[in-house]
Amino acid sequence: MSKKVRWGVLSTAQIAKNHVIPAMQAGAFTEIVAIASRDEDRAREAAVDLGIPRAYGSYEALLADPDIDAIYNPLPNHLHAPLTIKALEAGKHVLCEKPIALSAEEARQIQDAQEKSGLLLGEAFMVRFHPQWRRVREIIRGGRLGEVRAIQTIFSYFLTDPSNIRNQADIGGGGLYDIGCYAINTARFAFDAEPERVIGILDIDPQMGTDRLSSGLAAFPEGRQLAFTCATQLVPCQRVQILGTQGRIEIQIPFNAPADQEAAIIVDDGRDLSGSGREIIKIPAIDQYTLQGDAFSQAVLGEQPLEWGVADAVANMRVIDALFRSAKTGKWERP
Repeated sequence: MSKKVRWGVLSTAQIAKNHVIPAMQAGAFTEIVAIASRDEDRAREAAVDLGIPRAYGSYEALLADPDIDAIYNPLPNHLHAPLTIKALEAGKHVLCEKPIALSAEEARQIQDAQEKSGLLLGEAFMVRFHPQWRRVREIIRGGRLGEVRAIQTIFSYFLTDPSNIRNQADIGGGGLYDIGCYAINTARFAFDAEPERVIGILDIDPQMGTDRLSSGLAAFPEGRQLAFTCATQLVPCQRVQILGTQGRIEIQIPFNAPADQEAAIIVDDGRDLSGSGREIIKIPAIDQYTLQGDAFSQAVLGEQPLEWGVADAVANMRVIDALFRSAKTGKWERP
């Protein structure tokens, strides 16, 4: 049996309990050995439900556990930076949920802590590990689309509960932090480049103070462009269109691809608008959270390099910062 990395989880967040932990437990290189909450009863309940051996009533107690190699941090956004830094200082590798921080400056503070520790740190953009996105980048690099010039992304859901952390402005809620970050990250992934300037528009919920409808343009080198809209109070929708001079790709469920269903991407050579030049490429069902956990664990074990480290996370935060600045100034801003 392959050696496994022993993981501790900070928080009993729903994304961790319902998605990430079960997926990581199915991995070949990951073992979840502990979970923590500021409410010890809640931690114990989650541990029992998920078959995790140890539960802690504080994050500090988990970080002090010498049997833990790596930390998964799915805490609310405002706690990503401080607890990630504490975990690195405690000698643990860290996989932190996106966004890694609330600003590029916070992300740089994490980078400083990572460099001092010599440990591995990654931002949990699980979509980059899904085979559908790997296939998309292969197609782009293979030239089938010609020169890829434009990406259009929509990501929305409907959530008006003010008690939900995504709707609490003081702890990093809002659409740009929560889901707009995916549009930015995947465009950087597909273009394999960084945007030179961005412009953004935000509609702020008058009661909750969070951006509920956000749109942005990002200008990449060589005339390439990303246009995206993300929303927390619109009909649920996810689509990505990648357009080149000789074809286009449509990713049908680009971000929350179901683990128990085939994924599908459409490649269309554009011979007509009725779609007679379409090819539907099916990707076997797979859990992108399992792939992400195993990839990080293998990097910890020294079996493969970490593909995206803290520098990538800082770069993504610079773009988010620039979009927030642009929404205030009404002008193009440089990341």
